[in-house]
Amino acid sequence: MTILVAGATGLAGSAIVREFTRIGKNVVGISSKDLNLLDRNATFVLLNEVKPTSVIDAAAKVGGIGANNSYPVEFLSENIQIQTNLMDASNKAQVKKFVFLGSSCVYPKNCPQPIKEEYLMTGPLEPTNSAYAIAKVAGIELIKSYRKEFGHSWISVIPTNLYGPNDNFDLDKSHVFAALIRKFIEAKKRDLESVTLWGTGLPRREFLHVDDLAKAIVLCLNQYDSSDPINIGSGSDLTISELAAKIASVVGFEGSIGWDSTKADGTPQKVLDIKKLSDLGWKPSISLNEGIKSTVEWYIKNK
Repeated sequence: MTILVAGATGLAGSAIVREFTRIGKNVVGISSKDLNLLDRNATFVLLNEVKPTSVIDAAAKVGGIGANNSYPVEFLSENIQIQTNLMDASNKAQVKKFVFLGSSCVYPKNCPQPIKEEYLMTGPLEPTNSAYAIAKVAGIELIKSYRKEFGHSWISVIPTNLYGPNDNFDLDKSHVFAALIRKFIEAKKRDLESVTLWGTGLPRREFLHVDDLAKAIVLCLNQYDSSDPINIGSGSDLTISELAAKIASVVGFEGSIGWDSTKADGTPQKVLDIKKLSDLGWKPSISLNEGIKSTVEWYIKNK
């Protein structure tokens, strides 16, 4: 039994590789350094060579609000190509189980909270990342289509906002969690009296450590089999302002925190309903405070 993890050096992919390795599975991890998934022919060749029994698709072009808003063509086109090439090649290679990682941005901007899986495609998307969201919706639909046409036991999961080791801390491309860690650490090093952050700080977000995500992926691979996607989250949220205060405290930044309200906030609130996953016997094991501390320590050591 061989498990292929695409996007193996990224935030989610690296955690998934670590978890499958920890439980003694034979894992083959690939990244853009090994294979350009935009190259359709090369993708088919690799899947035919590896012949995995399972594929975990954690490969994607990702970024924060600024990047998504500035480069919608790349986020839509490249992600559709990546996931389509990988699924088509997996079908040709007779892969038994395929796990597609969606994103919580697939849900409508003004969704009822907490967000249930059935709310998918029930309203307009958040405009700042709608191109990326549409690509992920297409991936979820392609999984459904492969199940319908070929009878595959392929599934889609929808993770909430993730954080942890191997996150992208590039301020032009990072998500809010990693960006805050870098900004506060640099502000402390430079002995700044204040830090100004993007938006109002009022939006509410849910966060999950990637090691918890990886455990949930293993559980879903073994126990979930439905054409409907399944949410993976912590089930609780907080404001970006509260998150910033927690990270500043862990880092030891004692200056003031300001907000640039001319910058976009994104979706007002986003917390997932995780009842379907909880019913499988899963719950997160890493608290937010513990996760912030370990991620800050990882960043200081590795960056």
